[in-house]
Amino acid sequence: MTILIEQPELSTMADEEMRNELVLDGGFPLPKPLSEDGFKAPQINSYGRSFRNYHGESARQKSVEEFYKLQHTNQTYEFAKKMRAEYGKLNKAEMGIWECCELLEGIVDASDPDLEESQIQHAFQSAEAARKDYPNEDWLHLTALIHDLGKVLLLPNFGGLPQWAVVGDSFPLGCAFDEANTHHKYFKNNPDNSNPAYNTKNGIYTEGCGLDNVIMSWGHDEYMYLVAKGNSNNLPPVALFIIRYHSFHPLFQTGAYKHLYREEDVENLKWLDIFHKYDLYSKSNVLIDVEKVKPYYLSLIEKYFPSKLKW
Repeated sequence: MTILIEQPELSTMADEEMRNELVLDGGFPLPKPLSEDGFKAPQINSYGRSFRNYHGESARQKSVEEFYKLQHTNQTYEFAKKMRAEYGKLNKAEMGIWECCELLEGIVDASDPDLEESQIQHAFQSAEAARKDYPNEDWLHLTALIHDLGKVLLLPNFGGLPQWAVVGDSFPLGCAFDEANTHHKYFKNNPDNSNPAYNTKNGIYTEGCGLDNVIMSWGHDEYMYLVAKGNSNNLPPVALFIIRYHSFHPLFQTGAYKHLYREEDVENLKWLDIFHKYDLYSKSNVLIDVEKVKPYYLSLIEKYFPSKLKW
């Protein structure tokens, strides 16, 4: 489905520039931020340290490293296939998007070295940052709001999965673990690391197979992707790409695993690179007034999703 997005009037010179900009499903270029007073990514996180610093000596960074030790040891190809089959049934709950947003209130991401606020604040901080830069791209605002809803997997009604099976960076399974992955050293304890079927560069895949044919580590990204895909919605396909791969940091930060890309992935990565600014760098102790912005996001939910979804 191609979503028609209203564009501001552009001069002839601006038209030429826009032809070199990003394109949504071959249809409309992504406009540049309309406001000069857009979202400015901070240089340090709420702890006064650089973002995504996994090698410090703080108690928070040590607990994050322990998380990655567990994740890298336990996330195997067979585990991910099993979880995808189980949760792909979408039989855990039936509720609306806003109901799910409210469930994030009590969830804290143990893998995040930059924030200890509840995930509902992270959702709104991301969405409002994107909205500030691109006020006319409402699909992007909603994508930012819902990108982490899969973290409800931590709750008892959704299986109460351990943190290592829900949060953290994601990565392909069924092929060698690239050294660009956070705390790569802990993959040495993963059974797949010594399996000759899985420990080569291509593993079970062929070059250029496309990311949608790759089994990713199981977590909130994949679950929310399955929910969005398994229910009717009006989001553009690139929104689902963002939801599915927003934690796949080696993908858009170092170019790792690019031998698996196909042309569509390369185009979608341009949008993911834009999105990650709002996901990673909007984290702050300055909280969003949820009740103030709630009416706007309820209108987006009504526009893009049915009132109830299967989860």
